[in-house]
Amino acid sequence: MKQLVNLTINGEPAELAVEPHRSLLDALRVEGGLTGTKKGCDVGDCGACTVILDGRPVNACLVLAVECEGSTLQTIEGLQPDPDHVHPLQEAFMQCGAAQCGFCTPGVLMMAKALLDENPHPTEAEIRFALAGNICRCTGYTKIVEAVQRCAAARQGVQA
Repeated sequence: MKQLVNLTINGEPAELAVEPHRSLLDALRVEGGLTGTKKGCDVGDCGACTVILDGRPVNACLVLAVECEGSTLQTIEGLQPDPDHVHPLQEAFMQCGAAQCGFCTPGVLMMAKALLDENPHPTEAEIRFALAGNICRCTGYTKIVEAVQRCAAARQGVQA
């Protein structure tokens, strides 16, 4: 029997009718039509499904959709401020060549956003620690870390 879950997704009120066992990841992709959040391992190991739930990054595959009643959620689709502009993190990723195949990129971007929201001036070690739960099999992380550093520097008005 489906349950209605009312929440705010990317600034918009949403109501999802989900089975009680449905993960937030599957609810976003199937009932919500938001396929930018990727389904990787489905057991919380890879970070591809990272979203920001009530201001904190979470693996959407480990959260039941029904647990999100009344919550505020941001997905990769809500990162871009408007159709004509990309988020500064997205711009930095493009400038640094931080995305290869792109599968992990939505989760990495959301984790990086959560980090910069909490700590606008992270050290390289803090960036690497924050992104440790996001597996990328293509890049070796160097360009990803550089992109986060570039975005943080740009927010401070410093040339990276």
